[in-house]
Amino acid sequence: MIDIFMPRLSDTMTEGAIATWHKKPGDSVAPGDLLVEIETDKALMEQEAYDAGILVEILVQEGENVAIGTPIARLDNGTGDKPVNVSLSAASPPPIVSHPEVIVSAANQEMAAPVRGAGVTDQQPTRPAATPLVRRLARERSIDLTMVEGTGPGGRIVRADLDALTENTNTSLQVETMVAAPVMFEGAVKVNTTDTREPRPVPFDAIRQALAARLTESSTTIPAFTATTSADVAELLSLRARINQAYAETGVKVSVNDLLVRAVALALRVHPGVNASYAADGRGQTLLHGRVHIGVAVASPAGLVVPVIRDADKAALSAISTTARDLVAKATGRKLTALEMSDGTFTISNLGMYGIEHFTAIINPPQGAILAVGAARDEFTLVDGNVVGRKRLRYTLTADHRIIDGALAAQFLATLTELLENPLRIVA
Repeated sequence: MIDIFMPRLSDTMTEGAIATWHKKPGDSVAPGDLLVEIETDKALMEQEAYDAGILVEILVQEGENVAIGTPIARLDNGTGDKPVNVSLSAASPPPIVSHPEVIVSAANQEMAAPVRGAGVTDQQPTRPAATPLVRRLARERSIDLTMVEGTGPGGRIVRADLDALTENTNTSLQVETMVAAPVMFEGAVKVNTTDTREPRPVPFDAIRQALAARLTESSTTIPAFTATTSADVAELLSLRARINQAYAETGVKVSVNDLLVRAVALALRVHPGVNASYAADGRGQTLLHGRVHIGVAVASPAGLVVPVIRDADKAALSAISTTARDLVAKATGRKLTALEMSDGTFTISNLGMYGIEHFTAIINPPQGAILAVGAARDEFTLVDGNVVGRKRLRYTLTADHRIIDGALAAQFLATLTELLENPLRIVA
């Protein structure tokens, strides 16, 4: 008999929530079978089986959150060993091991019900089957999942059910929301009857919680400074257009961000002191990274995530474009793995596609710096005494002053500007 434990799926993960079991007690399991989806502090991740056998028991139900190392299921691998406390046949339903106090016989259910209503925690099986993502979306849209008919396997509520409900029954949903809101937050209304803002709490999920903790840590513990400059990117945009035209039949489409990733990677190769992290070991250390892994900030349904393009200084522009699009698609579907979000040495955050001209970004620790990129704008510039129009792009470096000095930051930005204004050097 094999106990299956909650795995550590990211370097910062301390606990995980069971999103979906893809096997049920009695099912045969082979190595490589998709066993369970787990929501970590970074993403929704699939976990495959390592051993063959029969899944005899699920110890942690969908929606429950447990620490890493906690047994979540039990697999009979045919060795004949007996489980320590529980013996469960394949046909039997899984016991509620985490809430034994609420297990009642059918004959006592009428007596037990008032006790539960007096404050005992609800049993998990009474909740509609849905993933944490669907539950979060339902909270954000004020949708009562008990009123939704699931169309997924086994009646599970999927995201499409929420979308269809929003589109087809908008009027009824509004009425339902108006009725449901006072019930959901009845306690808060009673405590603060003077709050005229009519707040609607949206609890953090694991990813948002981790993001909030890391950004707070970064803002409160890192002595950072910022430096802003701009580049004439008319040639860069022209080159991008020519590349996309040349590869129109292949499906390759290079974005401005792809060019930025490549240019930043080359600039980091020239200035390795910026491609660095801070370590508190000893009297403090600067970790100079031998490889250039560029993290790209992506706004996903789970919040901000930073997938990493590895060895971006060595990769061809087309490879960077393909990798970036694949990572963004995975981020949108919450399918990024811990490996795809680890080991970044520098991060780019680009809000240019939203028309933002200039902003500053918060360092993604332990990295030493992050580049915030705005939108390219038409500006008037003096050239040989004449006023001419130029397409300029602004970008701001936020740097950890413990390991990066102002002069080094300026030299890095000067190299980046030179590359952006001479784009053939980026693709060469």
